[in-house]
Formats: sequence, structure tokens, C-alpha cells
Amino acid sequence: MPSSFPARGGRGLLLPAAVVVLVLLDAVAPAAGCYPRVFSFGDSLADTGNCLFVYGNNSGQAGLRPPYGETFFHRATGRASNGRLVVDFIADALGLPFVRPYLSGGSAEDFACGANFAVGGATALSPEEIRARGFDNMGNQVGLDMEMEWFRDLLHLLCPGNLAGCSDMMNQSLFLVGEIGGNDYNFPLLSGVPLEKIRTMTPSVVAKISSTISELIQLGAKTLMVPGNLPIGCVPDYLMIFKSDKEEDYEPQTGCLRWMNEFSQYHNKLLVEELKKLRKLHPGVTIIYADYYGAAMEIFLSPEQYGIEHPLVACCGGEGPYGVSPTITCGFGEYKLCDNPEKYGSWDGFHPSESAYRAIATGLLLGSYTRPSIASTTTSCPQLMELGSSAEYKPLYDL
Repeated sequence: MPSSFPARGGRGLLLPAAVVVLVLLDAVAPAAGCYPRVFSFGDSLADTGNCLFVYGNNSGQAGLRPPYGETFFHRATGRASNGRLVVDFIADALGLPFVRPYLSGGSAEDFACGANFAVGGATALSPEEIRARGFDNMGNQVGLDMEMEWFRDLLHLLCPGNLAGCSDMMNQSLFLVGEIGGNDYNFPLLSGVPLEKIRTMTPSVVAKISSTISELIQLGAKTLMVPGNLPIGCVPDYLMIFKSDKEEDYEPQTGCLRWMNEFSQYHNKLLVEELKKLRKLHPGVTIIYADYYGAAMEIFLSPEQYGIEHPLVACCGGEGPYGVSPTITCGFGEYKLCDNPEKYGSWDGFHPSESAYRAIATGLLLGSYTRPSIASTTTSCPQLMELGSSAEYKPLYDL
């Protein structure tokens, strides 16, 4: 499959992420016309704390213990990074508080600005569907079906006895459906399943994402953003596990594993084709493809633009050229921690650093990595500003 690196000319605005913070001019409340709520589905790339309630803080789940969260939140919040995620930057850009984990709330007031249903380790397919295909789901308990079940429960909480009363809320909200699907592939890859067999899952994974989008539309959603998968060939743990002596296995521009990135592109190609079909079926609905792959690839092609010096190295982990080792996990045992995580593309070997998440969010919100452009759906929002430092973090909920 040919490489799909973005062309170097004619791109959207590209800013140095080391000094970019995406904020609203008026940070007190969303402007008229902005989305008053965000609902998010997905896995650890979007989980803002549900994993704590699903797995418990004594599990090996990423994000539940220090040093996770140390850079921005100064404590572990359940986010699988040292700081904020893409969903956090999007919420901030819309003038909203960070999206609350669904499992941390209990009243309608808790979800006045939306809810996050993403869970670390979640898959698109249900755990039962994955096992039925002969794959190991490595203890995962949550699929998109369960996240949608939680969402329907929330609708009954917000509009008891009359779901029609939620119609205005649904059509005014922004729905983030993903990133999801990565773990459907990660688990078998880590179990040594051949890629040719894993590829046979992709149509089913994309179909599950599609059916989830269709269900949300039936419930009244009018604006949905659907991220594709990241370039997994640039993940430090995979670079360690699948290290090769063959020069042709690596992309010369980035040092990432070519065959793994081609697989990510295969998933994304099928997803884009499915979204085109959904747009034809639902012409009154805005379905935005969020090109996480392209936005992330900017980091590996031009890391200096984002103040990143080590794009393929984990800040928190073990020894080795990629900052990871088979026997050491960030947050457990004798792990190593870098002094300046803002200069690293990866936080723990599997999950991006806050710098990388910021760069991806920059590509989505200020660049050309949403189709159609998210800017075209939020024209009445105040303009984003470029500031030298972040606004002070104020906890919005306790976990």
C-alpha cells in the first residue's frame, strides 16, 4: 500500500505546538452557536477517568497512578498521558470544561456540558465478538455497545419518561466517536497473531463504528466527529517489539515501521469510505472525519515544529533506543522518567505525550486534518488564540 504522507505544500495552518494553546477568547462560557455539550466515545486515547471505575486503581491500567497526569493535572486522573488529551483541547477550544467521565457522575447537573464514555482498553467490537473470532481481548471488559448502553442510560437520566425532550440537546451537541478500534488490533498484535489474520477483522471493526454512528443519528445527533487510527508504526513499544534488521521495513522520513503504518492507513481508508456512505444516507447530518493519522504524522515528519526532540521515544518507561523495555512499565517498579516530557512524542511507549496530543489537536482545530473542516461547523465561535502558556488548571470534578 503506498505511503500517504501529507503533501508539504498547501496545508492548513501549522503552528509550533510548544507555544500553542488552544483557548477561547471568552473562557467563561461558550459563545452562541458553539456546541454547548460534548459527548465522547472511545478508548484510552479519549478516556478522562472511566477506567478508574471499571478496573479500579490497583489494576495495571494506564493513567491510574503517578506519574500519569503530572505535567498538567499534577495527579493521576485516569488519562493515559502526562497531561491533556485531544478531547480536552477540543472542549477547551469550545469554551467548555473538560468532559466529565460518565461513571464519575450521578445527576443530570453533572452532565450539563456533556459526558465522556471512553474507557482505557475499550474495543469497537464487544469482548464476546472478539473472542468469537478467536482473538484474545486481554481482559478488556468494554466495547462500543457498552458505551452506547451507558449513553442511552444517560438520556433517560436527562429526559426521564420522554426521550423526545432530549432532541434539542442532541442536535446541538458535538459527538466524538473515537478514536476507537485500535485495541481491536493491539490485543492480537501483542499476542503474536499474524497481521494477515488481523486484517480480516477490519471490515467488522469499521462496521461497528458505523452502526454506532447510525444509532446516534437515530437518537438525534446532528454533528459527529469520527477519528481515524494513529500511525501505530511510530509507537515506541511496537518499534521495540517488531524491531527489524531490514532497512526497507522502516519509513526513511520518519523511522516508523512501514508495514504497521500501512495497516493503520488500511483501517482509515475503509473508515473514510464508510463515512461517505453514511453522509449520503443522512444528508442533514454533519459527519466529520478527524485525520489523526495525518495530524500525528506531522510530529514524526517535522518534530521541531512542535518543540519535540524525541518523537519516537517514551518519556516514562525503560531503557533502549525507544525508551521502553519488555519488563518495565511506566508507573510500576523501577521505571525511568525523563526531565522534560514536552520534548517527547510518547509518554509511556503506547500513549502520546501531552505535547503530541496538543499537536494533533492543533492539526484538527487550526489545520487541515478534519473533513469537512470543523471550523466550517463552528463559524460563530470566537477565534482561537496563540498564547505562550496554558491557563491555570482548575479541577472540575474529583476522581
